[in-house]
Formats: sequence, C-alpha cells, structure tokens
Amino acid sequence: MATTAVSQHQTKWWSGGKSPFNIEYGKLMMWYFLMSDSFTFGAFLISYGTIRFSQNYWPSPSFVFNTFPGAGHTNLPLAFVSLMTFILIMSSVTMVLAVHEGHHGNRKGVVKWLAWTIVGGFAFLSCQAWEWHHLITGAHNVLVDGKIEQWGQSMSHNPWGPLVPHEDLQKLGVSVPEGEHVYTPGPVAFAGYFFGITGFHGFHVFSGVLINIIMLVMAQTGVFERRGHYLMIEKAGLYWHFVDLVWVFVFLCFYLV
Repeated sequence: MATTAVSQHQTKWWSGGKSPFNIEYGKLMMWYFLMSDSFTFGAFLISYGTIRFSQNYWPSPSFVFNTFPGAGHTNLPLAFVSLMTFILIMSSVTMVLAVHEGHHGNRKGVVKWLAWTIVGGFAFLSCQAWEWHHLITGAHNVLVDGKIEQWGQSMSHNPWGPLVPHEDLQKLGVSVPEGEHVYTPGPVAFAGYFFGITGFHGFHVFSGVLINIIMLVMAQTGVFERRGHYLMIEKAGLYWHFVDLVWVFVFLCFYLV
C-alpha cells in the first residue's frame, strides 16, 4: 500500500522533451501579452466607433488635422499625421534590421539599428506632442448664442462643428475677417476619444522607447554576447511592431474615416 502510494505520488505527467508550442517561453508570453493588449485597444476603438456613428455630425479630419509646423495657416490636410506615420513605419524597419543583426550575432549592427529605432520613437512622440499642443491651444471661431467665441480643443470643448455659412453670419450681424471660418460647437466625445486613445498609444510608444534603450545598453555592455543569443531583442521587436500595427488602426479611425 505504501509503495503504491509513493509510486503514484512520484508519477511524472510531463517528462520534458520538445516543447509542444515549439517556441521559446519568453516569446510565447510576449505573444500572450500582446494579444491581451490588442483586446484593450479593440475595445477602445469599438466604443469610439459606436459613439461616432450614433452622432448626427462628426468633425472632418480635413478640417481638424490640416496644419503643419512652420507652415502658418497653409491648408495641408493630413500632411503632418502622414509624416508621423512614415516615421513610425521607418522605425519598425530599423527594428527589423536590429533583430536581423541579432540573429547573426553582430553586436555593432544591433546597437546601430536600435539607436535609430529609438530616434524614430522620440521623433514620433515629439510630433504627437506638437499636435496635441496645437489642438489644445489653437484658437477657433465658434458661434455660440449668436456671438463668436474663441475656442481651443479640450476635453470639454470641441470647436469643429458644422461650418456656418457667411450668409447666416450676415443675417446675425456677425462679421469675421476675410478667409476665416466660423463653426458651431461639435460633439464633446470627439476630444475625449481622440486624446484618450492617441494618448494610450503614445504611452505604449514611450514604453517601447524605454525598452529599446534598455536593450541598447545591454547590447553595448555585451550582455547578449555572454548569453550567446539576442532573443531579448526579438521580444522587444515584437512589442515595437505591435505598437506600429495599432497605429494603423488609430490612423484609420481618427484621421481617414
């Protein structure tokens, strides 16, 4: 009886050998994390779409995102966000090159392309900071109760409602400088979703930059060479590519549709 109990207690239900997933454990956990994170972004974007298509009016991206640093009042719809997207895509390319050099054990190559990836991440965050600052502090003519007020974009105000025809302004006895437009108040939900979702994505980009800086320091100090592999670079690359992929959906929802 005792022998049988001991024998059952010592039974090994898994004796090791080839992993049933055929993938390194850390990389598998990164995929699990990215999958759960994609659910979070998906929930945010589905909520945004639900609110947007329940509204009678939604701000046009051609009016909201039509400025460019140093271009003054030149109307350049989506030019700046296209630059932001290009920067993020190119940083993804440099990350691919860093992973490629890691597979070949080339420390100098890993350091070089990781450094360029970090530069791209900081450049994207700088562009986003300028865009936020411009949207929040920029003044726009808004018609409220028959009077024109100067509004900036904020969580409690949205100046981009329907454009008021000049004929209607003349009937109200309201005059504006030639070439300037007057809007009616737009849906407040636009600001909440825009700053919330793009800010959440920006936090992921910032986190990715910090991770890449850590990877860069580890590569420079020879940590990966002593380990005999650069698997950590590949895991960091998975996270960075995920951040780029999410931006495609954010870009589509806010800037194109």
